[in-house]
Amino acid sequence: MSTHSAAQRARVMQDIELTIKDAEALLRMTAQEVGEEAAHVRARVQDRLHRATQELQDVKDAAIQSTKEAAQATEAFMQDHPWKSLGIAAAAGLVIGLLISRR
Repeated sequence: MSTHSAAQRARVMQDIELTIKDAEALLRMTAQEVGEEAAHVRARVQDRLHRATQELQDVKDAAIQSTKEAAQATEAFMQDHPWKSLGIAAAAGLVIGLLISRR
């Protein structure tokens, strides 16, 4: 996963969280609205907000879990193959250095 896409995903997640908080605030502000239809709409919105919040938390949990698994796999590879890891890191450093020097 690239740094750009990770930052973009983080921004989207933050935007969704802010949208949910704004919707919750809007529900609190309209709590005095009376009538059967207003109560029905408020209940639907609250249900959808609850589901969206839960789904957002599930996505966060899955992202954290996959990141942990990737880190553990990388650590296990590095411990099992230290010289290969060193070679890969050196090659990556060389390639990055060459790319930077070309600019």
